[in-house]
Amino acid sequence: MSFDNRLKIGILGGGQLGKMLIQAAQDFDFHISVLDPDPDAPCRHLAHSFTVGQLTDYQTVIDFAQDIDVLTIEIEKVNIDALEILELVGKKVFPQPAVLRKIQDKRIQKQFFIDNEIPTAAFILTENKADVIANFDFLPAVNKLAKDGYDGRGVQILRNAEDLEKAFEAPSLLEELVDFEKEIAVIVARNENGEVKTFPTVEMLFHPEANLVEFLFSPAQIDAKIDKKAQEIAIEVANKFEIVGLLAVEMFITKDGRVLVNEVAPRPHNSGHQTMRANDVSQFEQHLRAIMNLPLGDTKSNCFAAMVNILGEDGHTGKAIYQNMDVILKESGVHPFLYGKAITKPFRKMGHVTILEENFENLIKKANFVKETLKVVSR
Repeated sequence: MSFDNRLKIGILGGGQLGKMLIQAAQDFDFHISVLDPDPDAPCRHLAHSFTVGQLTDYQTVIDFAQDIDVLTIEIEKVNIDALEILELVGKKVFPQPAVLRKIQDKRIQKQFFIDNEIPTAAFILTENKADVIANFDFLPAVNKLAKDGYDGRGVQILRNAEDLEKAFEAPSLLEELVDFEKEIAVIVARNENGEVKTFPTVEMLFHPEANLVEFLFSPAQIDAKIDKKAQEIAIEVANKFEIVGLLAVEMFITKDGRVLVNEVAPRPHNSGHQTMRANDVSQFEQHLRAIMNLPLGDTKSNCFAAMVNILGEDGHTGKAIYQNMDVILKESGVHPFLYGKAITKPFRKMGHVTILEENFENLIKKANFVKETLKVVSR
């Protein structure tokens, strides 16, 4: 099989995930074009070609892809009708539009799990607020918008009848509030040949207010049997979707030892950022290998690793200033990655720090030190 790095890759979305994809693509000398609605998106200076336009506009996506050989995404909120047409006329689109249709709508995604006997929490589909209220006896539950929720948005816990007033008016679902021991994730890659590889299972700790990942530890400190089960489930999910590309499979470990799939994301994911320093192959390189139908890389970990999200401080909106960067850089094994966002907002993801350690206890101490020391404020 010959390797053709002249093929043009298009990315729908120019945020930090796109930026890190481009950085990985540079090692292969791939030509990258990016479409994003923000003229100041993080990818703007790295892409060979950068187009400003709406990812959800049919004609904009069609026009963008005209000279593209392989089209991929860094965000699910894209025009799938356009992707289906592009696929029909012979463009390579990964993840495939059919996969995106199933995942883009959380209600369809959850039903897919049930239909394919993938373990997941019990749920009820709701059309509006009245539906949620009618199912008040299902509480406590997690109320999730069917579409457009991300980084904690579009997700809320309804614990009792008093909470029903904040139920979503749009199509959503009520999901059993799982009494879990840990939240874990496995990133799995699959290429066109059907080759599948997983990264080591990671453990995630979420920010109590922002409801997004604050810490990540790799590999997860869990029982070997549970780890094996999580890995098997991730592979099963990828194969059932028949996805080409990367799939992040987020799961719960319940207090009685079950492993339940929470949600999936068909792209590079926050739960894989530590792979940029801690693993032989990063999640971004692996995604490129998968969509270009290249052999998948070795995913083994070289040491213990943590990832700390760099979030904008509460009460700060404006031009970003990174306080105490010099302090954390004095520590060994500390690697910051800034996303190129000029403006900070409360809890906005401004970057992340990967921390490498040979000792897990030292890893936890160093991760907490970075979290408490590095702050993003505004002028």
